[in-house]
Amino acid sequence: MLHAKAGQRRHRCLLVLAGDAAWCITQARVAEHQLNSSDSLWIGEAAPETITTLSNKQALRKLGQECGLLIYNAHSGFDPDAFGALSGTLRGGGLLLLLTPPLAQWHTQPDPQAERILVAGYDTADLQGRFLQRIAQILEHDPDTVVVTPDTESSAPLHIHTPPLQHHPFTHPECRTRDQLKAVEGIIHVVKGHRKRPLVLTSDRGRGKSSALGIAAARLMGEGYENILVTAPRQRAVAALFEQVINLLPGAKSTATSVQSDEACITYHAADHLLSNPQSADLLLVDEAAAIPTNLLKELLAHYPRIVFATTVHGYEGTGLGFNIRFKGHLDRTTPQWREITLSEPIRWSRDDPLERLVFRLLALDASPAADTEVAGADPQQVSVEFPDQQQLLESERDLKQLFGLLVIAHYRTTPLDLRHLLDGPNLSIVLVRHCSLIVGVALLAAEGGFSKEMAEQIWLGRRRPRGHLLAQSLSAHLGLPAAARLKGMRVIRIAIHPAIQHRGLGKLLVESVRQKTEKSGFDYLGTSFGATPELIRFWCRCGLQTVRIGLRAGTSSSHQSVMFLLPISKSGTQMVIEARQRFARQLPALLGDGLNRLSSSLAAPLLEDMEHPTPATLEHQDWLDLIAFAFAQRGYELSLHGIETIALAALAEGIVAGADAKLLIKRVLQKQPWGDCASACGLAGRVAVVTHMRHLIARLVRHFADGEILALADNIQAGNSERIPDLKRPGKP
Repeated sequence: MLHAKAGQRRHRCLLVLAGDAAWCITQARVAEHQLNSSDSLWIGEAAPETITTLSNKQALRKLGQECGLLIYNAHSGFDPDAFGALSGTLRGGGLLLLLTPPLAQWHTQPDPQAERILVAGYDTADLQGRFLQRIAQILEHDPDTVVVTPDTESSAPLHIHTPPLQHHPFTHPECRTRDQLKAVEGIIHVVKGHRKRPLVLTSDRGRGKSSALGIAAARLMGEGYENILVTAPRQRAVAALFEQVINLLPGAKSTATSVQSDEACITYHAADHLLSNPQSADLLLVDEAAAIPTNLLKELLAHYPRIVFATTVHGYEGTGLGFNIRFKGHLDRTTPQWREITLSEPIRWSRDDPLERLVFRLLALDASPAADTEVAGADPQQVSVEFPDQQQLLESERDLKQLFGLLVIAHYRTTPLDLRHLLDGPNLSIVLVRHCSLIVGVALLAAEGGFSKEMAEQIWLGRRRPRGHLLAQSLSAHLGLPAAARLKGMRVIRIAIHPAIQHRGLGKLLVESVRQKTEKSGFDYLGTSFGATPELIRFWCRCGLQTVRIGLRAGTSSSHQSVMFLLPISKSGTQMVIEARQRFARQLPALLGDGLNRLSSSLAAPLLEDMEHPTPATLEHQDWLDLIAFAFAQRGYELSLHGIETIALAALAEGIVAGADAKLLIKRVLQKQPWGDCASACGLAGRVAVVTHMRHLIARLVRHFADGEILALADNIQAGNSERIPDLKRPGKP
């Protein structure tokens, strides 16, 4: 009867079979046989041969597709990301069978998926199962969920039939809801209207957002627009979009990355490819924009004047809440005439679907921080710092939602698995900032290192990479510090301050509280690693941490080079950080001229500040003569390199130069970029203009660093008083 009523309303329903694995599988097979659905899907082990079966890892293959019966065997492991994605494939009137151990015991049972959050030095016995305990509690108390156990089976037999479905009252040859039609018309207007007026489509899953992109693309291609580009976090994410194009353009030829119809073509490219190989296009479609790093979105916006961003508000692989904070402000500043269309009407099921509400609760997809108005008065003098354990979070759903909501908006790719990690990670601890009763700041910490001498040696040799010990492993294997893995470190995994009260000193207060906790707990150092931006680098420097490493390649999670910062706590930690800092100071200038020769100067500049460097006092007398001959006369740049490099490093490290001058020193002197590239980056006419500007800049630095004798010589050369120039051949230093 539950299924019948749900079907009449186009609602989906959840039936939990809670018992031992054999009983659950038997009951699920009975239900599958009774329904006799032609599009059933079984996730996990022990599926009948007649039903489509997938593992949790294969769940993303079903995105954009539908099923009428979904059987999820949690005895094979509960993957929150897969569960969230697959629940969206179940259409209205469909049934989700969730097979679990007895709910009260579920968190105590082995779960293969729990191994994903294990770290070296711990085993499954160290996992408390709080995430599954929370899931079980919500299922037990949800009024729309039926839980069947071996004890209740006789009173709740599984007599299941498929009821007839009601159809949408809205009829259209292409679109299935009015929202979708409005989105399609908005996309077409981006192409036919004024340039630089981007469109943002937002929706929860199941609203036909990706299909709207495909419908609009097909219409435009049919009208003669020949070059449409599309990007997404992964190629397979555009499958639904391409399917719509193919369906609406009979005779179109398709591949995995393109659809061609006569002269018109829509082509998928990765976002970084579209930036490194810019193309002219009638339109660029960006699907699942919230799961693409914000800096890439900004660059795409700058390069492509007709662009549509589509994003999921509550997603299993990245949240649109963070997208709202990080990217919409940029749209306001750069393209103030941008538009937003929200699709709220579900396509696969009806409004107020009980399963959708439940999945949001189970996976905290609806988590959000406290309202801006409620925290407006927070400042460092009126807040409290707390150190809750994970059990306390489990016992306070309100705190959990506020805390996780802050983490969501702080990082563009936050998934339900991160919630499991938060509640069950064996080496994690939490520090939060509270204003009145509301959480306004949080730091998520991980204890690392402390390995034996033998293991530390294997890590240093590159033979072992202990999971979950990022700083310890990198300090040892990448920086080559043999003792680093033996020391105990505390890593700040994530830190977030409520966006309404940032820039008030709360972040610095939080880091200082973390430092004190780290010191009291007997750790050797505090550290963090993150995708580098100038703002983040300067924040951590203000908090007293120092850079010790930068990655050579951009990270997959942020598209920025990762940087590592450390703050020593113990005597052993101090010695290790000194060694790490010295190695970094020796390596960075060489890396900037090689593997990092295209690193943004806005990132290189703060990394170079306060870095140990050869001082100009180490220059020989002949080096100074080279410098003044270049700066005040016409000596060639390449003939004066040693002195120029030394004085440039000193100026950057001591913060003497900034802006365009710092950019020029970094790009030409340190990164050895071509003269033409330097001219373009600095807004100069060409090589001659760059060299002229460089002479004036080096002249200013010579006057800052040189002593009186060298300055007098420089003045004479600049004045053309050759009879007053002393013997240039005499040895010695200034």
